[in-house]
Amino acid sequence: MSEIVLETREIVRDYHIGGGLFRQGRTIHAVKGVSLKLEKGKTLAIVGESGCGKSTLARMITMIDAPTSGELLIDGEKVDIAKKGLTSELRRKVQIVFQNPYGSLNPRQKIGDVLMEPLIINSNIPVSERRERAMQMLKKVGLAPEHFNRYPHMFSGGQRQRIAIARALMLNPRLLVLDEPVSALDLSVQAQVLNLLADLQDEFGLTFVFISHDLSVVRYIADEVMVMYFGEAVEYGTRDEVFSDPKHDYTKTLFAATPRADVESIRARLAKKAA
Repeated sequence: MSEIVLETREIVRDYHIGGGLFRQGRTIHAVKGVSLKLEKGKTLAIVGESGCGKSTLARMITMIDAPTSGELLIDGEKVDIAKKGLTSELRRKVQIVFQNPYGSLNPRQKIGDVLMEPLIINSNIPVSERRERAMQMLKKVGLAPEHFNRYPHMFSGGQRQRIAIARALMLNPRLLVLDEPVSALDLSVQAQVLNLLADLQDEFGLTFVFISHDLSVVRYIADEVMVMYFGEAVEYGTRDEVFSDPKHDYTKTLFAATPRADVESIRARLAKKAA
């Protein structure tokens, strides 16, 4: 029987915008009743244009923003959305990696301290063990021991994203929410980080929610795809189903608008130049 790590049931997020002296306030429906189930070890990619609600959904899954209504279950445990936050136990199970790693790293904090910080919540872990675990995690994300005592500004964008991933994994989470984790990186670096994520998923049995607008990235990493449009999930299925036979008109339009490189044409031009 499949093990469900994440489930949402008709999850909703509304924002109330206050009016001025002569204007009435209004409600923005950012996410409108989204339901999903995600099995252990799988990757669900959530795609759509900017403002479609995909990042809002990611923030609800991690309870950075509490849902207005609906149900959120992690490892079968129902989250009390009225408390507007995850319990410490669930917080260990769910971590998030943002698009801009530099914005989520304290510029005054050495990388070793960044990685050890999540372990401080467990006072039973001695400093020596925290340091050793941080060193091991640096190695797993492809960084060296000498990076332990460096500051965030001393790293490239790709290295900073590796650090952010390492920090997210320090508590051995079950679910990793990745909000546009490679969109700010060069193409070659994107490939390196995506391969790293795939390796870490296999090693730790991780489950991913992967937010992206880049369909080529989604096609590479996803097992399942959800397409969002104005806060609604208009298409949801396996990667092959959605890409090979999209059902919704918006999905078809989205795919048609995505530029595709004509590899054969490029090769022909290069061969002609070489001749």
